[in-house]
Amino acid sequence: MSRKSTLPHTIPEHVAIIMDGNGRWAKKRFLPRTMGHKAGVNRLHEVISHSGKIGVKVLTLFAFGRENWSRPQEEVSVLMGLFTNVLISEVKKLHQNNVQLKVVGDRSRLAKSIVEGVAKAEALTQDNTGLKLRVAIDYSGCWDIATAAKSIAKDIEKGVLKPEDIDESLFAGRLQTLDTPNVDLLIRTSGEHRISNFMLWQIAYAELYFTEVLWPDFKSADMDDAINFFNQKERRFGKTSEQLK
Repeated sequence: MSRKSTLPHTIPEHVAIIMDGNGRWAKKRFLPRTMGHKAGVNRLHEVISHSGKIGVKVLTLFAFGRENWSRPQEEVSVLMGLFTNVLISEVKKLHQNNVQLKVVGDRSRLAKSIVEGVAKAEALTQDNTGLKLRVAIDYSGCWDIATAAKSIAKDIEKGVLKPEDIDESLFAGRLQTLDTPNVDLLIRTSGEHRISNFMLWQIAYAELYFTEVLWPDFKSADMDDAINFFNQKERRFGKTSEQLK
């Protein structure tokens, strides 16, 4: 029996999801891991659509980490093929629904066809004013921070910046997510309680929600459970409870 979603009172502005559990979902059904990834792709439409409907402003999905290149080549190939197919099949729907798509991560190791597809999808949706969808491909938090540091170091070398110019705001402006606010709610599916090198800077004050639900089974009601969890938290940002009254 399907469970009804319960719309929470306050919707987090930026939700990030570590989509985990595709392999375990497939294993439970005695299927190849690749079938789990395909099932995971099918879950995207509902979650993206629901995020837009309930008022989430930014949704960031962790699709492929830099460490994932070490997986079996067949699995990597399937993942990249799925990403290409989704770009082709879904970008028009995203555009029709006023979703702005951007891909964050290192594009230098991606196939030319994927890079070109990403550029076309981003160009098509760049002026959309609805949900900001960010998909992390070949991304890691450590890489993001190191890349930002290199960018600042180059500007110091050129004389464009001085070391004393560096503050948190300037540094954040060099990250992959420079055009979005920090994460309010981080969701990880499959029961693992790890960040897995994802958006380390951006989740500094995020509420962390871990669910046993495997990603291919994650539905709108599960997302609402996570947001209800978010609503139960007192977000003080260093202040006391009395100061918030």
